[in-house]
Amino acid sequence: MSVDRPRPLVAGNWKMNGLRASARVLEEIHAGYTPGLRAKVELAVCPPATLIGHAAQLSVGSRVAIGGQDCHAKESGAFTGDLSAEMLADAGATYVIVGHSERRQYHKEKDQDVCAKAVAAHRAGLTAIVCVGETREEREAGKALAVVKKQLRGSVPVDSNSHNLVVAYEPVWAIGTGLTPTAADVAEVHAAIREELKRLVGKADAPKVRILYGGSVKPTNAAELMAVENVNGALVGGASLVAADFLGIAGAYLG
Repeated sequence: MSVDRPRPLVAGNWKMNGLRASARVLEEIHAGYTPGLRAKVELAVCPPATLIGHAAQLSVGSRVAIGGQDCHAKESGAFTGDLSAEMLADAGATYVIVGHSERRQYHKEKDQDVCAKAVAAHRAGLTAIVCVGETREEREAGKALAVVKKQLRGSVPVDSNSHNLVVAYEPVWAIGTGLTPTAADVAEVHAAIREELKRLVGKADAPKVRILYGGSVKPTNAAELMAVENVNGALVGGASLVAADFLGIAGAYLG
C-alpha cells in the first residue's frame, strides 16, 4: 500500500448505548467482516466501558478491534468512577477515543487534558484516537482551520507516531445532526491536519497517520467522504449501532 494512503480505519463510537444484548450487533459485524472487506479496511468498535471485556472476548479471531471511549490520565488512584488506560488494555481494548467534542463540551476538557489522556493511552500500549473539530460559530467566523490546528498542537503528545496515533476530525455542528460539510470543506481541513502532523510527528511519519472523518457518516454519503484526499476512514456514531449501516460505511472501500 502506498505510504500516502495508510490502511483505512472505520471505528464505531457507541457512546452511552448498549447492554449485553447488544452483543448481537457485534456478532453481525463479525459475520459481515468478510475476507474481502478485511483486505481493504480495518474495523474497530468502541462500546461503553461495561461491555469492553465482553466485546473483546467475542471479537477474538474476528480481527475487529475493540476500543474505549475515554480514559483517565493516571494509571491508578483515588478517582472514583474513572478508568485508566491500563484498565482498558487489561479488558482487551487496543484503541481509546480521547478529546471527543462531547467530552470537551460536557466535561469541560481542555487540550492539555486530552493530551494527558493520549499520553496515558500510549503508556498503556493503546492507540489514541484524538478528536478535533470546530463549532458552527467558529466555522461561520472563518476560524475552522485555526481552531483545529490549535487543538492538534495542544492535544497530540510529543511521543506520537503513526502506530499510536489516529486523528479524527469531527465538526461539532455535524455530529448527530444529519448535516455534513461539503467534500471540499473536508478536504481543506484534512489537508491542514496533514500539514500540522508534519510538525508534530515529522515529515516522514505524517503521511502514515490515519485521519478519520466523523459527523453524520452513513452508508449513503460514505463513498463520497471516504474518497476525499487525506480521509483515511471514519469515526462513526449512531450508524455504528446498526451492523448493516456500519458495514455499509466500511463497504465504501470495496469500490
